[in-house]
Amino acid sequence: MIETIVFDVGETITRDDRYWASWADWLEVPRHTLSALVGAVVSRGQDNADALRLARPGIDVAAEYRAREAAGRGETLEECDLYSDVRPALGALRELGVRVIVAGNQTTRAGELLRSLALPADLVVTSGEWGVAKPEPGFFHRVLEVAQAQPDETLYVGDHPANDVFPAKAAGLCVAHIRRGPWGHLWAGSREVVAAADWRINSLMELADIVRS
Repeated sequence: MIETIVFDVGETITRDDRYWASWADWLEVPRHTLSALVGAVVSRGQDNADALRLARPGIDVAAEYRAREAAGRGETLEECDLYSDVRPALGALRELGVRVIVAGNQTTRAGELLRSLALPADLVVTSGEWGVAKPEPGFFHRVLEVAQAQPDETLYVGDHPANDVFPAKAAGLCVAHIRRGPWGHLWAGSREVVAAADWRINSLMELADIVRS
């Protein structure tokens, strides 16, 4: 029985459209160009920050992040960045008595922004706040600490095979792979993902039926 469901953030509960558009504007490259580069690194299995390095060779991503913050053009997160099924799905799960946690690879600032949206969740936390990021086993050890449930009673939901599906499964958690965003769509049919994921979903609204079953 699923007691706790833990959600990845980017392209699981939030859309990355505005995130990449803001980086394109900052780097002064066409938005379509950066979007295409994101697709290229996804297809290669690379980190998404590699798209920025392709757009501007030699870039210090951390330094540019700080420069954006200093210029008042840093991270933002608003209601429009949430997928439309997030609030109803999380609310339905809590009504079923499920503990709902949001935990993904984001900065401390992103954690603050997420909590300001007052999501129907018991806990919202990021890798920046924990000091350990996916796919490191330590991240999923922290997930299990806050889940307050056994690994086989805890379900991790994410779009990224290497960051979500495989390490969560290795930690003993149940896994749902969502077909959402570039990673979710590109790898949805791969044999490795099909074999590792306990469920493959197209919408977060499907989770309530999984819990009931």
